[in-house]
Amino acid sequence: MMGFHTWVATTTATIPDALSLTLTGHPLSAALPALGWGMKTWVYDSGQELEIFLPFLGNCRPFLGRCCQTSTPNSWDGLYHQQLPSLGFRDAGRVTEEDTRYRGWLVRRICGFVAVWGWEVPADTPGDLPARVCRSKRVRGVVTGRSRGSRGDNESHQRWKEKILKVLGEIQAPLSLLLLRLCNWALLKLLNRLFLSVQLHRGQLEMVLRAARTPGVPLVFLSRHKSQLDGLLLSFLLFSQGLGVPRVTVGSQSYSPRLRALLARLGGIFLPSGMEQPPRNRDEGLPGAVLATYVEEVLRCRQPLLIFLEEPPVPLRLSTPAREWLAMVYRALRDGAVPDVLLVPVGIAYDVTPGGEAARGAQPLGLGACLWAACRALRRHRGCARVDFGQPFSLQEFAANNLIGPSCAVEEPLLPAILGTCPTQLDAKAAATRCPGAVTAAGLEAAEEMLVTRLGLHALSDSVACSAVTAVGITSALLLHKHREGVFLSRLMLDFAWLLEEILLRQRDVAFSGRLRALVRHSLVLLGPRLTLYHLPPVGDVLVVPETSAVALRELGHHSAAILPVFASEAVGACAIRALLMEMLPFLGTTAGPSDIVLSQDKLHRKTLELLRLLPPNLLGLQPCQRLDCRSRDIVDKLRLCGLLKAEEPDSERWVCDLAPRPFRRGRPWAAADSTDSDSDDEVPKCCFKLSEPKGLPGFLLFLCRLLSPVLRTYTRAVAFLERPSWPQPEAAYVEALLQFLAEEDGFEPPDTSLALSSVQTFKELGVLEEVGTPPLLHLTQPFCSGASRAKLGAFIQQFTQP
Repeated sequence: MMGFHTWVATTTATIPDALSLTLTGHPLSAALPALGWGMKTWVYDSGQELEIFLPFLGNCRPFLGRCCQTSTPNSWDGLYHQQLPSLGFRDAGRVTEEDTRYRGWLVRRICGFVAVWGWEVPADTPGDLPARVCRSKRVRGVVTGRSRGSRGDNESHQRWKEKILKVLGEIQAPLSLLLLRLCNWALLKLLNRLFLSVQLHRGQLEMVLRAARTPGVPLVFLSRHKSQLDGLLLSFLLFSQGLGVPRVTVGSQSYSPRLRALLARLGGIFLPSGMEQPPRNRDEGLPGAVLATYVEEVLRCRQPLLIFLEEPPVPLRLSTPAREWLAMVYRALRDGAVPDVLLVPVGIAYDVTPGGEAARGAQPLGLGACLWAACRALRRHRGCARVDFGQPFSLQEFAANNLIGPSCAVEEPLLPAILGTCPTQLDAKAAATRCPGAVTAAGLEAAEEMLVTRLGLHALSDSVACSAVTAVGITSALLLHKHREGVFLSRLMLDFAWLLEEILLRQRDVAFSGRLRALVRHSLVLLGPRLTLYHLPPVGDVLVVPETSAVALRELGHHSAAILPVFASEAVGACAIRALLMEMLPFLGTTAGPSDIVLSQDKLHRKTLELLRLLPPNLLGLQPCQRLDCRSRDIVDKLRLCGLLKAEEPDSERWVCDLAPRPFRRGRPWAAADSTDSDSDDEVPKCCFKLSEPKGLPGFLLFLCRLLSPVLRTYTRAVAFLERPSWPQPEAAYVEALLQFLAEEDGFEPPDTSLALSSVQTFKELGVLEEVGTPPLLHLTQPFCSGASRAKLGAFIQQFTQP
């Protein structure tokens, strides 16, 4: 990978003395070829042996970001060719003499400035944009409706024109090419100081360039949002690769007037005043009409548009501004402003997020705060950044397949299973919220709003799927979920190679390549403040011990969050297996081991479906268009492929985890395990699985369960919080109180906002909480006013939780 050798040399120079050990002759050396890592030993003239690991990453890298075959089947084969995955990588931050049209000694010294000055702007908003906005039918309709009954003289017309131009000025400002080139040159210098490399896949870039050449069809990039640097980074990459200067949407973060003016001149666009609120709480009026017309003009002139789907403090959750921008894009397509729109998911991966996690504060962000954050980031060890582009897909095709189509089957409600009651119409209505039916003419507006939400969640899932996994993420996941009490460096390297291979086998890419030892050292250096290293000379190894403080555990959890979407299906299945084992535990004998336990396929499917209905798909990085029963079968198949389950015909001497109550049955259900051919109710299901431990992967089941533990623990604490607030109350006040409660429980500040918000949304979908009145207030539903029902809900969630 371009630029990797440079950062390996830099990393090696900063490694602590405790890590400078030689593994020649260590058992790890013999195990590496079996894990896919080739090793050769070169002997210098001085007699020193140098180990060179030749990983398979350079030849067999998966090509990320294929679009969904269910929602966009026609886009599956478009803009994608078999030779694209083999084009390799490039370092976008490395600008040399070859990137300019000139040669010579002076060009080599100022090649960055010369290259930035030569970048072209393929498209820009027209100069007569204000006049076009004032002449649009939508804006004139609003003006006519508001001016009804007043005199239509020139003074009134001029006053409305000033209001329109004021709203347009809040949205955007004309691009300043001089300021744009100067800032991109400064940003190029900053990126080279912040990162060892900014990696781009040439095949993905070629795919997006082909999409940009589609006549009459604009590009809209839908990206994740990891840090406040993302907008500048992606704008720089698109500008430098010949895709034009994008209009970058800015979220709900408030900015100082100077910083806002600077971002607007560089391509930033903002929602006008009052448009950040949910649609039901606002009157769009003139600002909404001006914004819709502006988006139509941007798309009509084929200027790239970049929309961030989430806010940095709340990952994996579609933000309100993102819904608003997506609605504007869809309405432009619906009203015929453009024939189609190609949507490009974008994934961003950092070894270490620049500036750390985004801070939440009421004060506007200013230029001074940005410069201070950049100085703090420059003082840290440098990591790598990786930007991935998913396969472009058609918005017109997505809307046709999701707006008007056959109604999907209503999933079985989860609330009766929790409380042990019979389903009611209210439960069926709550279960249908995740799966709405076909569109009717009367509900077209609500259906379009739901289509926009589906599009945002689908794009967010695609962005997560095409994001690469970093070396720091792998090491953090191993230290947090597998070796929390400490691990030898040799063992950590073995597990790193194992987890890397498992990630690649699941068609997910990683943001690195190179020698295994250098990769692990690099990740340990970046995690250095949260680790303690002990050099053990008699053993010839290093003991790596993570700190047990809440801050250290939170930082490791933040870095390892990218691992959960890779193993989300297997983690759900592992937690379902744990729940079945907890049911079986009181009836197992003291001599019963994993090989003596046989799990019923039906019961495993049931537990898996219950957990899938509890957790939202976007929290797991799963596509929201797949049915839950299909996803459950897919999870069981993946558990078999990874070796945790083996098909088995049970006999009467095996313990069968089949505890469902059957009518007119006497005695213990587990005592009648029989494999005879019988049509009675006591017949044991023939499709059963035996627990198995994958060869060479001890503790894999426990590792998968711990991946979901932070999510399930937050949900369990959210259940305990239900008895504290006074009902009813606004949702914002409830979320703030819940975050304070979680901070008191965990002993650190702040808690995971994304998980807290997901628990609130899940409780509303289950029927635990409901919104009543105008403005809507949260109420605790009648069944959960009693402590017994809340205890049942907590016990239901806790059965899946691994400490």
